[in-house]
Amino acid sequence: MAGERSTLKVGPLSFRSPFFLASGTWGLGDSLERYFTEEEIRTYIGAFVTKGLSLEPMEGNPPPRLAETPCGLINSIGLENPGIKVFLEKYYPLLKSYEVPIIFNLHGKTVEEFLALVQILKETDVRSIELNISCPNVAEGGIAFSQSPETVARLIRGVRESFSGLLVVKLSPIGPIMEVARICEEEGADALTIANTYPAMAILSYSPLSIIKGGLSGPAIKPLTLRLVYELSQKSKLPIIASGGILTGRDAFEYYLVGARAFQVGTANLIDPRAVIRIYNEFVELMERYERLSD
Repeated sequence: MAGERSTLKVGPLSFRSPFFLASGTWGLGDSLERYFTEEEIRTYIGAFVTKGLSLEPMEGNPPPRLAETPCGLINSIGLENPGIKVFLEKYYPLLKSYEVPIIFNLHGKTVEEFLALVQILKETDVRSIELNISCPNVAEGGIAFSQSPETVARLIRGVRESFSGLLVVKLSPIGPIMEVARICEEEGADALTIANTYPAMAILSYSPLSIIKGGLSGPAIKPLTLRLVYELSQKSKLPIIASGGILTGRDAFEYYLVGARAFQVGTANLIDPRAVIRIYNEFVELMERYERLSD
């Protein structure tokens, strides 16, 4: 996996890099070419994960939407997106031209909405999806969805019956995560993203009182997610895509040591749009040193 010596295979797809751009952290993807050359995109970015896409356009939450915290960031975007049909027509053609796998992150308030999204994608050449069953900053669906293993089982079964491409499930870091992961494996998912952001709150002003409730990301959550990846890797045979506080190659390398095989870079993109290049190179250097030590 290090450098150019091999490719990463997850389910039916192969990736030239194990580093994916996490959902929502690069907007709609239409500004990638402002920060990367085409060669850099193909070399360093294993996959682009879209914003969470819904059946109909969503305006998202009213401001304030972002708050910095010690070692982290709370976001309360509320899954603002143009809707699946507009995204396919207006943004998907440009993303395809980058020649890296596009993973469609899907959000539904019900199982039926998820299945309707998959039916739309069946009529296209889309070959990979990530089911967002765990978003903590929307009023409906969101994190509560992943708290019901029975509902998750019905969802994965329904998607798998009609979609043969790469099926990734993005899990919540709270609730019955071990049971949900087991169900994802039993029902035919190809991989797990561990994990979504953590429910959090910040006080923005005291008088008048202003608060923001949303999902905490960034280095503050890495120790928590690192443990989840380790424990899940002992229980599940599915490939794990680590997501949580990856700001350096060492962060990714530590996730690798406890069982992850791919990595989603999220908050780091908001600090430095080209962060994935530095993280990739740092990770490759650590992998090569580790392999020499192993020898």
